[in-house]
Amino acid sequence: MVNLESIEAAATRIGPSIYESPLVHSKTLSRLSGNAIFLKLENLQMTGSFKERGALNRILTMTDGERRQGVIAASAGNHGQGVAYHATQRNIPVQIWMPRSTPLIKLTATRAYGADIVLHGDNYDEACEAAMERSVQRKAAFIHPFDDAAVIAGQGTVGLELLKQNPALDVIIVPVGGGGLISGIGCAVKKRNAAVEVIGVQTGRLPSMQTALQQQQPVNLPAKPTLADGIAVRKAGARTLPLIRKYVDRLVTVEEDEIAEAILMLLEGEKTVAEGAGAVALAAVLQAKTGHRGKNIAVLVSGGNLDVTLLARIIEQGMVRDGRRLRLRVRLPDYPGALEGLASVIAKAQANIVETSYNRAHYGVSLNEATIDITMETRGRDHASDLLAALTSSRYAFSVVE
Repeated sequence: MVNLESIEAAATRIGPSIYESPLVHSKTLSRLSGNAIFLKLENLQMTGSFKERGALNRILTMTDGERRQGVIAASAGNHGQGVAYHATQRNIPVQIWMPRSTPLIKLTATRAYGADIVLHGDNYDEACEAAMERSVQRKAAFIHPFDDAAVIAGQGTVGLELLKQNPALDVIIVPVGGGGLISGIGCAVKKRNAAVEVIGVQTGRLPSMQTALQQQQPVNLPAKPTLADGIAVRKAGARTLPLIRKYVDRLVTVEEDEIAEAILMLLEGEKTVAEGAGAVALAAVLQAKTGHRGKNIAVLVSGGNLDVTLLARIIEQGMVRDGRRLRLRVRLPDYPGALEGLASVIAKAQANIVETSYNRAHYGVSLNEATIDITMETRGRDHASDLLAALTSSRYAFSVVE
């Protein structure tokens, strides 16, 4: 059973081993949103996410016999790391089942924490089903990532910390996948201060909890790829659904480009790395999905285990959206010095050339012409507009390559 008493007991139980993550005020995000924004940095936990709270609470409630049999869990990454780290610290054998699409950073870290890794299925739900079957075969304890009372109580300790760190909070915004985190936070917060609004955020690709609330039962949604792989849960939890119905005020969804923008905003503005699932709460605030103005809002940055290759793509695409990276296809006369003249115009406009591709045979050029694709860095949309104006003034024929 999940109640305030079980969450308070979890806080006492896991306190010696869990970092009390900071709640930091962001002047930049506050100015952009029109609210006082406070970031709860759960990405600073040992394993990079809040998940180890619930995992540890479940482990610490196991009997000695259960510990000898070992534990099994299924995870898209963060839950597995939390289980692996805290089980290994207590000499408990641990096996983690993960979908084949699990980001390499999460897979490598989970293995490094001492877990036996089994890759299975194309998504979390397939891995979870197989892991549960294996746990029955081996008579090992299965630690569910969200649909477990002890796990939910452990996650609820975040809510207790928030109210202690800032008693003046009006709103708490929480990422939602299967619902374990927001169930625990909602219960803890509403039992301590019912006036605080608790809002959940899901990816629009997989709004499993929102759908469950609408249809009044968990519904199995088709799998879809998303930046927020940590909350890419196809079916809401049976335990978490009634808790969310009771303690959560409302849910909103965010789209992929909004998640990417929030990741980039945290990186550039706050010097904080957040994975997709860890950035959805901020995405909702930046896109005004919650409709607040002038409120004290806690935004959960729930995890920071972001694959570096994915981060590189997010940065590059973000620069394109902001006008800081511009790609043009320019038609040039094919004679010595033509490219130097183009480069001179770009240099005078103070743009930086980062990549070129010169072509004499494609894009419909004539025999005395060539086409060059040129990628440049600018200071933003206004600077990019000035560059285009300079090229037009110098009589260059060009088109923007999307």
